[in-house]
Amino acid sequence: MCGTCGCGSDENGPVISKPGEHYHTHSHSHDENHHHHDDHSHSHSHHGHSHDHKHKVLEIEQDILQNNAVLAGRNRGYFEAKNIFALNLVSSPGSGKTSLLERTLADLKGEITFYVIEGDQQTLNDANRIAALNIPVVQINTGKGCHLESDMIYDAVKKLELKDNSILMIENVGNLVCPSMFDLGESKRVVIISTTEGEDKPIKYPDMFHTSDICIINKIDLLPYVNIDVQKLKDYALQVNPNLKFFEVSATNGDGMETWYKWLKSNI
Repeated sequence: MCGTCGCGSDENGPVISKPGEHYHTHSHSHDENHHHHDDHSHSHSHHGHSHDHKHKVLEIEQDILQNNAVLAGRNRGYFEAKNIFALNLVSSPGSGKTSLLERTLADLKGEITFYVIEGDQQTLNDANRIAALNIPVVQINTGKGCHLESDMIYDAVKKLELKDNSILMIENVGNLVCPSMFDLGESKRVVIISTTEGEDKPIKYPDMFHTSDICIINKIDLLPYVNIDVQKLKDYALQVNPNLKFFEVSATNGDGMETWYKWLKSNI
């Protein structure tokens, strides 16, 4: 159980695998993993007990984040020593994150050495899409977990055997809340938002935009069909983080991708 957000993990931890390796899904029942108030015949009415419980939860949360930060620092040192530009791609589900990644890899794999870590609760679907491009990829399945953590990246990197002077793309679990708290050791954090999500996403989920370096606005090919003010989206994002850099792209038709590619190339 994660003390910071309440998400759970399977007893054996996350599953890290490559396409083609033996893969199994996590099966579980709600009865095994969730505690219902109906199961308890007594009530907690003591204020002291409540205070102690909250204090304990806070200690656990601090320990989790501190431990994560230590290993994130180790990851970052490793990446810097090998001149590996590591990007943590974060977004809500459906932003087009994987499609953006696929197009980037397909267009630039002849110029740049890429590696990919895919994060999802279940399946190898996204890793298989990346493997079809002949890009080295590892899938992390978090089970009930809603975000990647630095120890998962540490273990996944061992499987990838990264070469110097390369780019590592980490596609985080689709979630705009919890991944904002967990440094993976990345060089830059890239938040992706699509034009179908509305311009107020940055102020609804400020922590993610505050901790990001880059904001990619995807699906600009849909602008004629959706009700969104892109400039207002940027203004909201800049209220949260005045240092954000923006790219407006369409992973479907390629609009704006060259500017994104130029930025990537400038960082290796």
